[in-house]
Amino acid sequence: MPRPFNPWLYAAIAAGALCTGAIAGETPRQQEVAQRGAEVMPFSLQATTHIFTKTKHGGIQRVVTKHPDARQTALIRQHLASIAKQFAQGNFSDPAQIHGMEMPGLATLRSARPGELRVSYRNVPGGGEIDYRSSQPRLVGALHQWFDAQLADHGRDAMAGAMDMSNMHDMSGMHTHAPSGSGKSD
Repeated sequence: MPRPFNPWLYAAIAAGALCTGAIAGETPRQQEVAQRGAEVMPFSLQATTHIFTKTKHGGIQRVVTKHPDARQTALIRQHLASIAKQFAQGNFSDPAQIHGMEMPGLATLRSARPGELRVSYRNVPGGGEIDYRSSQPRLVGALHQWFDAQLADHGRDAMAGAMDMSNMHDMSGMHTHAPSGSGKSD
């Protein structure tokens, strides 16, 4: 004999299906970005944290391991040093591949003329960081939009750093990658 229709049971099943992403803590967009990120970034997103700190003159992107892990630290450093060089030359193809060509701020960053956007890399305990600096308000605004989009896309594997309006960031140990042919460095 068939069971009688139970609307509460069906409502519970439907609610569970709709909440699966929320329970997992990721939106479909974040899951998509994580999947594409794994194709571009050699380190584990789940084992690391991206920290995006907006500054008066741009921002600092830091990636560190959640727990001590020499292999993940080496992979972070290798990747960030490489993309810092690319970014300094106006090549933002890696983030475009991960986040899409319509990522907020990306078109403006790609349009920066040589010398307008300075990009520096350095090692930090457990990972590395990229420092982005510009005196051009349009580029600083684009960097802030870009950071916000990355925070949203990386979800629980990212966090906003404390806003540093003084931009008195410790520059010791900084390695600068100036755009080719500009002759400029930090």
